Amino acid sequence: MAHTRIRKFNTRDTYPEQKLDNDLCQAVVARGATVFLRGQCPQDLDTAENIKSGDPVEQTHKVMQNIQQLITEAGGEMAHMCKVVVYLTDVRHREAVYRTMGDYIRGVHPVSTGVVVTALARPEWLVEIDATFVIPD
Repeated sequence: MAHTRIRKFNTRDTYPEQKLDNDLCQAVVARGATVFLRGQCPQDLDTAENIKSGDPVEQTHKVMQNIQQLITEAGGEMAHMCKVVVYLTDVRHREAVYRTMGDYIRGVHPVSTGVVVTALARPEWLVEIDATFVIPD
């Protein structure tokens, strides 16, 4: 792995009461080109059209697909992810969103922050995720 991941853990151990399986860590040491992604929402990157679903899992898949597409376009890969911030409009969606996100970050171990907010920019959005990557020199 390109970066040093300090105190790796999996959420199934830290939140045993929840059905989560995310590879995370407490700190990341990285050197290289930093890529800051705008918070990604469940909409098409080319048309800005929202996906036609109010399901948090489907929305999270679209958000993570956008993140994957953008880091690829920037010349990086998901393994270069250092930090992810998850914004939810309903804490009851946490498990579904984090399980889905976990499919995309398996083995990466970024640091992570989760926040529950009153609303996002559009009322139909249930999740927004922003990510920071460092592409190694």
